[in-house]
Amino acid sequence: MKKSLLLLLLIFSSPVFSQKIIDTIASKSLDEDREITISLPNSYERQTKQRFPILVLLDGDFLFDPFQGALSYGNYWDDLPEVIIIGITQNKNNERSADCTIDKTNGLPSEKGERFYEFIGLELIPYIEKKYRVAPFKMIAGLDTTASFLNYFLFKDTPIFDAYIAMSPEHPSGMEEQIPDRLAVITKPIFYYHSIGDGDSKKMRNRNIALDELAKKIEKNSLYYKFDDFKGASHYSLVLNSIPSALYHIFSVYQPISNSEYNDKIVGLPSGYVAYLTKKYEILEKSFSLKIPIRVNDFIAIEQAILKNKAYNEFSDLAQLAKKYYPKSMLADYEMGQMYEKMDENSKALKSYMAAYQREEIGDLTKEMLLDKMDELKAKLPKK
Repeated sequence: MKKSLLLLLLIFSSPVFSQKIIDTIASKSLDEDREITISLPNSYERQTKQRFPILVLLDGDFLFDPFQGALSYGNYWDDLPEVIIIGITQNKNNERSADCTIDKTNGLPSEKGERFYEFIGLELIPYIEKKYRVAPFKMIAGLDTTASFLNYFLFKDTPIFDAYIAMSPEHPSGMEEQIPDRLAVITKPIFYYHSIGDGDSKKMRNRNIALDELAKKIEKNSLYYKFDDFKGASHYSLVLNSIPSALYHIFSVYQPISNSEYNDKIVGLPSGYVAYLTKKYEILEKSFSLKIPIRVNDFIAIEQAILKNKAYNEFSDLAQLAKKYYPKSMLADYEMGQMYEKMDENSKALKSYMAAYQREEIGDLTKEMLLDKMDELKAKLPKK
């Protein structure tokens, strides 16, 4: 755990995100001004057509920096996408207590809690959507009191948030049953993450463990669920364990193809390796509104699966994808050359490699490498 804390402390000093913007919303629901902190991705001004997922942080005073640090670090390695972060200030005068007021008889937000709930859904989200290029995908996160409060957004007919990060939630009695019941009937895709640590109270640990037991029984493809119980973690240190775990869970499809994804999900397929790659990036666009070119390393992973399973005909489809995303590079002709070479059509393979040689190098694919392959093929051709 000490290594994890040190890593996060180091990445907080990395200037990967843009500068913080302090803004104020004149809230009619709350009848007061509320301060928010916003961080836009570094590429926001550069990629003028790109829309970005948003992350709303309750307890933004102290959750903003650790979330920003984890997202910065993940994005540096192309593991996590760029995100617009909105932190709500709730701890200057202990506003979080009144913001999360719950009626003890029915367990629903009441008094200022009800007004704060309306502020988020009816004022904050529309304000951000109007002012910035926001993707449809929305996340919300909180700790203990606010972590419990964020669950009430699940109970709207159509939840406005797609992903929920509840760290050490202090649920009122009965919520450990109501949340799984609600998760079971929501029709839209939902990402739900919650966590506890050894330092949490026994009562709250038991409620979250009971919630987990019920949620694990839900069988539906549209629910992406994860629970962590961090051993040796205090109520507060679990935050630095929870944040990367939650973000990597939510954005698992965004990450480049890893060894585990290759071994567990791809290489064992009977066919459809290129279709798997296409679907991976279609999900990114559909779920997160992220339009990114297929990574060169992902092309290589699919290439290896094709070779291992001797599905050489799929090289043609892979070449079409390469031509679409990297038209000036040698990748498309190289993939066609591999298909012909593996099918013992050496003359056609040589022509494809020669065509590739005329184009731009990409990744580890170099002209020198192609020259070696062409020399090998020439030696195999019948002498005139």
